[in-house]
Amino acid sequence: MSSIVFLIQCPDQKGLVAGITNFFAEREYNILHCQQYTNVQDGQYFMRIKLEDEANLDRSELEQQFSDFATKTGLIWSVRYTDQPYRVALLVTKASHCPYDLLLREVEGELKCDIPLIIGNHDDLAGMAKQFDKPFYHLPITKGTKPQQEAQIKELLKEYDIDLVVMARYMQILSEQFVEEFAGRVINIHHGFLPAFQGAKPYHQAYDRGVKIIGATSHYATADLDEGPIIEQDVERVMHGNSPEDLVMIGKDIERLVLARAVKAHIEHRIIISGRRTIVFSEGA
Repeated sequence: MSSIVFLIQCPDQKGLVAGITNFFAEREYNILHCQQYTNVQDGQYFMRIKLEDEANLDRSELEQQFSDFATKTGLIWSVRYTDQPYRVALLVTKASHCPYDLLLREVEGELKCDIPLIIGNHDDLAGMAKQFDKPFYHLPITKGTKPQQEAQIKELLKEYDIDLVVMARYMQILSEQFVEEFAGRVINIHHGFLPAFQGAKPYHQAYDRGVKIIGATSHYATADLDEGPIIEQDVERVMHGNSPEDLVMIGKDIERLVLARAVKAHIEHRIIISGRRTIVFSEGA
């Protein structure tokens, strides 16, 4: 069954729930699920509302009418239709565990999206792309060719009509211009529990500090390295006897899970970005 999902945010005020739900009820839309959250510290209200797509109105007409309603009420909103799967591009380098996991989840239907291409700054994962019957574009990068390489990436994203870019252990820093142009549409996986151990070799940093828990963090990419709004995190306990290599191996499993959860939340239209934070509504609704 096709559904319509609205994400809404605005300053908190009386009558919001009644006003929004009445808007849809008056147009005879069946509300399948509604989640809400109020940040009392900042006075901000957030809602995710899922409707049965009964075609009571043409989609463009629904959006126009809701836009008029939102303008009067001061709402910021977005909408997604579940019969239009997200188109996701994977950026990769040499590590295969994260992209392979996402591709497998797509094949098995766990991630309801289309991954039409893979872009790598090395060609190590061309065989993986072939295994999943995906086009692989090898776009090498040097310090002097970064602008040209990113321009090629953007051309491919446009050609393939991409909605979401996933840095699946893509060990390059995207330019400020790139992440601003695709703000809220680039997800990264950092192999460390942010905000601790930013930058390169976080597992080695963790080993040097003798930590007892390591983790991974998935976040939206911004111009500030490893500072984007956090979507998902997880951790695993480690022992003093674990070597840096052990931490890397343990961390790979955490990275797979954390990145998959973040991508799933995004393509299910469950995330609202609010400043440096995210509101992630629950799964299965």
